[in-house]
Amino acid sequence: MARPPDIARHQAAKAGVSLNRALSKLGLCSRKQAELLIAEGRVRVGGKVVRDPSLRVDLGRDRIAVDGEQIVGEAKVYLMINKPRGQVTTRDDPQDRGTVYNCLVELELPFVSPVGRLDKASEGLLLMTNDTRWANRLLDPASHVAKTYHVQIGTAPDEAMLARFRDGAILDGELLTASSIELLRSGGRTAWLEIVLDEGRNRQIRRLLGVFDIEVLRLVRVAIGGLQLGELAKGKARHLTSEELAVLAR
Repeated sequence: MARPPDIARHQAAKAGVSLNRALSKLGLCSRKQAELLIAEGRVRVGGKVVRDPSLRVDLGRDRIAVDGEQIVGEAKVYLMINKPRGQVTTRDDPQDRGTVYNCLVELELPFVSPVGRLDKASEGLLLMTNDTRWANRLLDPASHVAKTYHVQIGTAPDEAMLARFRDGAILDGELLTASSIELLRSGGRTAWLEIVLDEGRNRQIRRLLGVFDIEVLRLVRVAIGGLQLGELAKGKARHLTSEELAVLAR
């Protein structure tokens, strides 16, 4: 039995993705940049200028063009970056600070986005891709993908202090914990800890240690799941191998 016209139109409206998201998924630009292109009348769908970024489109059927050129999906790209301290995890920064996209200048790439974030003062392993489904799987809290950090702190903790760290702390009504916290080495007035998280709360490690008045001197992400940062030079990026993608898939 055919669906009534009003139901069919309603289901068609719900299908697909918004136009600004479609331009991002096709690897052209960020959603924010897509909204500007759409507002300027530079985007056509099916030959007609569209100025509504929320318009639902079907990437498999609709012809989308920008400045008269049809946009087709780019090949999927999966990268790792060794993020330097001081860079922000964004493409455009209103304060004109260095961004992680500075690490990509030597590579010919479609538009890619960070998978999660590292704050400005943090460094180490950061993934980037134009595969939003892959990124969302890694970021889904239900996946419990472990992230391993090496953290230099401004004290030499004893076992009692480490035990308090492992117990976690409540800050502003939020329980902050880690999957594991181990002492790597200590000397003088500083020490290095290995801290593993399986959830991605904002500045989780800094906030947890801050409850105990512990200063974080350096924070370096060294692994995501079974993927290791390895010997990649600071400020450099490279493509993930098929073996590394398989490790992340596990």
